[in-house]
Amino acid sequence: MVHFSENIQVRSGFITTMTAPATPVPLAEEIARIKWFHTMDLGHGLITNGVIDVARSLRQYQLPSDLTGKTFLDIGAWDGAFSFAAERRGAKRVLAIDWFIWKNMGWGSKQGFELARRALQSKVEDFTIDVYDMSPEKVGQWDVVLFAGVLYHLKDPLLALQRVASVTRELLILETAIDFRFSRRPAIAFYPKNELNDDPTNWCAPNLPALQAMLKTCGFKDIRVVHKTSVFSQLRSTVQWAFKKRISPLTTIQQGRAVIHARF
Repeated sequence: MVHFSENIQVRSGFITTMTAPATPVPLAEEIARIKWFHTMDLGHGLITNGVIDVARSLRQYQLPSDLTGKTFLDIGAWDGAFSFAAERRGAKRVLAIDWFIWKNMGWGSKQGFELARRALQSKVEDFTIDVYDMSPEKVGQWDVVLFAGVLYHLKDPLLALQRVASVTRELLILETAIDFRFSRRPAIAFYPKNELNDDPTNWCAPNLPALQAMLKTCGFKDIRVVHKTSVFSQLRSTVQWAFKKRISPLTTIQQGRAVIHARF
C-alpha cells in the first residue's frame, strides 16, 4: 500500500493540501470507492466515472480560455473539476466553495474533491460555507465567479444572487435550470415537492427575463445569454418524462438550462 505524505498549508483561512505524487494502483482503488459527479482525468490514464461531462459543460459555460493573473471562485464546487480547470487556465488563485455536498446532505461528498486535489497536485483552496452566508468579509472578492448548478436548489434565488454579486469583481458565469421559457414576463416556477426532474432538492427555476431582472437588481449592467437548451433538445426530454412520470408535455417543454455572463 502506498501512503501519501501530506503538507497542509493554511492561507487566509482557506485550506490547501499538498501531497507527494500519487501512484496509479492505489489511486485507482480510491477512485473506485467514491461516487463521482464530475467526469475528469486525474492522470495515469485514470478518469472518474462521473454523471456530467465536464468538457461539454466547459464549452457551454464559455469559461475564459486564459485566466492568467485572475482570481477564480467556484461556488458549488462538488468534486472541483471546474476549479482545477481554472487553475490549468492560469488563474493565480482559486477557491472552491460548497455546502450541501461537502456537508454530506446529498448523495455526494467532499472525498472526490480531496482525492482529485491530491492526485493533480493542485493548489486550489477550499472553504465550506452556505451561499447565503457569503460576503466580501468572509470570502473576499474574486475576478471571475462560477455559480453553476446551484440556484435552482435554493429557496431564495434573489438573496443568493445578491450574495454572489457581493463577492464578484468582474465576471459572473451563472448556469441554472430555467422554466416558463415561452413567457416574456419575468416569472419563477416554484417546486414544493419533486416536480423538477423528480428531485426534491430542486426548489425553483426562473425564466430568462426573471434571471436578467434579478441580475440587474444585483447591480450587473452587461448581461448576456451565452447558452440555452434548444427546444429540439428539450423536446426529447419532454417525451421521456411524459412516458416515465406522465408529466404534461406542456409543462416540461418550457424547461431547460441556461448560461449567462454578467458584468458590472
